[in-house]
Amino acid sequence: MAIVCLGCVVPIVMKGNEYYLHIYIICVINIILASSLRAIATTGQVSIGQAGFMAIGAYTSAILATKFNFPTYSALLMGGLAAMVLAALIGYPLARVRTVYFVMVTMFLGEIIRLVLFEWRTMTGGSTGMMGIPRPEAFSILGILQIDFSNRFQFCYLALAVLLLILLALYNIERSHFGTVFAAIGQEESVSSSVGINVARYKVIIFSLASFFTGLAGGLYGHYMTVLNPDSFGTFASLYIVIYVIVGGRKFTGPISGAIILTLIPEIFGGLKEYQPFIFVIVLFLVVFLLPGGLSELPDRMKPQIRKILKRGFRIA
Repeated sequence: MAIVCLGCVVPIVMKGNEYYLHIYIICVINIILASSLRAIATTGQVSIGQAGFMAIGAYTSAILATKFNFPTYSALLMGGLAAMVLAALIGYPLARVRTVYFVMVTMFLGEIIRLVLFEWRTMTGGSTGMMGIPRPEAFSILGILQIDFSNRFQFCYLALAVLLLILLALYNIERSHFGTVFAAIGQEESVSSSVGINVARYKVIIFSLASFFTGLAGGLYGHYMTVLNPDSFGTFASLYIVIYVIVGGRKFTGPISGAIILTLIPEIFGGLKEYQPFIFVIVLFLVVFLLPGGLSELPDRMKPQIRKILKRGFRIA
């Protein structure tokens, strides 16, 4: 509830500052990407190809909206479905690939998707990219309140609504029977298989579902930026998503904190933005060595220290 309230209030505080609103929207998109990857990680898999699925969602939605005059909202949904279908098609072969091999295969897959976007110039524009991607259509509520998403302030709330729906879905999945099975597979795949769990099927399910959400994030990104280029979806983009998850930690809120902090750091230190990969590596090493459980572990680590301070304060009093 606190996250919802904060998410609603922040754009109001930043209203009028287009740069801050832009950072807010990018934060929201990065949270979707990181939370989706964490869902895959619950089964013990780490994908370094999620930027490729983001690109599928972004380009599918953009092509449908610009070249086939699809309504933007339908195009967004189709972008997510396209990413999910691709994930389902390659899911079964990937489900039998483990650990480092899974990482390598997904990384190559992401690069293949990017190269296809480069070469398919008639549809994607190739290296020059796609331009003129429309923002979501305006609509009115009861004929009184007009919502126009060409306005960056109002686009913040569209992005927030998509984020909250995805987080709600992921939260419910994690606490359902499916979530229990995913966690069991992540902890002991061989034991899960021995008790009759169809490991490959469940891996494909979560991989496809997470890719659907990643595709939605891509579509949202494309309709927000109104310009797309394949270079935005390279290996570094996939690695950044992985780092968001690792820095944030294992808990459900981990990717949220990881994505927010790592999105803000390069913006706060604007002069160091060109050194973003090095900054991310430094933050990653600091977290791995000082907080192995990620930033989500920080409150638990601080509780004993806070209790000690409070006890000393009471004794002095």
